[in-house]
Amino acid sequence: MTDERRSGCPINLSVEVLGDKWSLVVIRDMMFGNLRHFRELLQNSQEGIASNILASRLQRLTELGLVSRAPDPTHKQKVIYSLTEPAIQLVPVMAHLGAWGRRHLPVTRELAVRAELLERGGPQLWDEFMDELREQHLGIPRPPGRESVFAKLHSAYEAALAEQSA
Repeated sequence: MTDERRSGCPINLSVEVLGDKWSLVVIRDMMFGNLRHFRELLQNSQEGIASNILASRLQRLTELGLVSRAPDPTHKQKVIYSLTEPAIQLVPVMAHLGAWGRRHLPVTRELAVRAELLERGGPQLWDEFMDELREQHLGIPRPPGRESVFAKLHSAYEAALAEQSA
């Protein structure tokens, strides 16, 4: 990232990092879809991100410290991408963006159901989800005995898809 910034305003600086068309979408797919490989991110993009754009965003997010990249131990030619702590701390931001979008934009039920659950669950659910992401992406064990927030969100999404198909 360049050292030239428009100002020292925290909102401006955040927009400089996350305000392009694809960065938050890539983070969303890693966060809510548990997509960790380039091909998964490319093929499962609802918005149809181009491979050169995805490569550029992953490189930029890595340089900015929001995503890390490591060799995949299961395949010598693959890398696995992980969210870093600063990206994981975007969960409340994503929850608020989803809630705002649900209220003000023409969303589809199946794609809005996770936002609805996050909004209803509030900060306690967001904290539990961040703990789960820390376990998945950083290897930090989460407190025992907690139900998987990821599984709950995924199950709600699958149920909404099935409802739509019926």
